[in-house]
Amino acid sequence: MTPRDRMPSHPVVSAFVDAVNAQDPAALWTVLATDATVIDVGTERDLDAWVERELFSSHARMEVVRESPDGLSVTARFHNDIWGDIDTAWEFSVSEGVIRRFVAGPA
Repeated sequence: MTPRDRMPSHPVVSAFVDAVNAQDPAALWTVLATDATVIDVGTERDLDAWVERELFSSHARMEVVRESPDGLSVTARFHNDIWGDIDTAWEFSVSEGVIRRFVAGPA
């Protein structure tokens, strides 16, 4: 197994990526705190609307290509039907086993 095959190494971030790639909203909402927030390209967005538009109705996929030592920041090749293929950076704040906040934007 190459290091890339093990990414993301943080279990909560891995669950987020797996849920996106499986197009499984129930799995994603399980890993997000009920009061989670998302910052997209520097602006806080409505989480429910953002998740539906950017991840599920647009058939998003993430391929993690690099991560920080703690596994809470990743660079990913991201694809959805809105933006096509783009390199993205993601930062996750995790506590008590769920994502409290994530920041997404161009890498």
